[in-house]
Amino acid sequence: MAKAKHRWSSFRTILWILTVLLVAWVVYQNWPDIVDTFYHLGEANWIILIFIIPEQLFMYYACGQIFFSYLKHRQDIKKFTNGEILRISTELNFVNHAIPAGGIGGLAFLTYRLGQYGVSAGGASFLYVFRYAVTTVVNYAQALVAIIVLLILGVIPSGAMWIIPVALLMNTTVFFLLWFVIYVAGNSKRIQFFSKLSARVINRIIRIVTFGHKKQLMRYDRISKYFADIHDNVKIAKENKRYLKKPALWGFIYSFFEIMTYWIVAWSLGRPELLPYIMIGEAIGSVFDGIVPYGLYELGMAGVMIALGVDFPTATIITVMTRVITLVFTIASGSIPYYKAIKGKPRE
Repeated sequence: MAKAKHRWSSFRTILWILTVLLVAWVVYQNWPDIVDTFYHLGEANWIILIFIIPEQLFMYYACGQIFFSYLKHRQDIKKFTNGEILRISTELNFVNHAIPAGGIGGLAFLTYRLGQYGVSAGGASFLYVFRYAVTTVVNYAQALVAIIVLLILGVIPSGAMWIIPVALLMNTTVFFLLWFVIYVAGNSKRIQFFSKLSARVINRIIRIVTFGHKKQLMRYDRISKYFADIHDNVKIAKENKRYLKKPALWGFIYSFFEIMTYWIVAWSLGRPELLPYIMIGEAIGSVFDGIVPYGLYELGMAGVMIALGVDFPTATIITVMTRVITLVFTIASGSIPYYKAIKGKPRE
């Protein structure tokens, strides 16, 4: 027992040091933008811009409610307070910004954090996928509405019409990937086949990378158990579809407030009419957010806005300012709760 506690203590110390280094790296990478943002803050209307603080906190809370409004129906799950919902969501947002690994870091942390409430790894993964499914659907719908508005107004440049099929294709690809996960987890035979295939492919890659020194990283029985766990959660959700109504509603609210973050910055700079452009850019950027390291989300969003006719300085200033403001707010609000979270006891 003492050795296990010592190993856990050493691990969390290393994890915290690694996190600090990653945060420092993210800040270093964004330092030119931070300086640029500080310069442009003088151009913003602070009465409007200050609303970004309560907006961000409520967005975090809405994100947490996607998970916890579903979990409250589970009798085997430890109960939680609104404060815990906001704190865990703040920690999760910090991890997603501090660890530039797409959505993998967030999933790993959510699995650990919800495990303290009795949620299994498969259950946490199901909720994580469900969150992306809901927000992708909402972003997709919002982008379609924005595209229709801009087409009616006739303000989309003829050379930017490619944005429409690209937006549809990217979101359709995400739908397919989400459907594939649910499809695999929906049948025990498919779970066994995919588990064996995953273990074989991953272990072969590991043997190649380590020149044969490490034979195995993933065990079939563990992968199979993980997908079987997801299968059980999918089955519960199918049998109790009413459990998904509130999480879906909170997912809609969360997606709307993600857009609001950029809109508040644009409004503070005197450009509130850019909301439709932000909606389309955010829909495409959110696809990058789930599958690639931090940074390409904003690049994709600014690129789409510029292609749609927004002038380069305005699109980049709005995107950069929003990224820097949310980054600073994320570090300030999430670093201490995250540190306290990893100081907790390991799951039994």
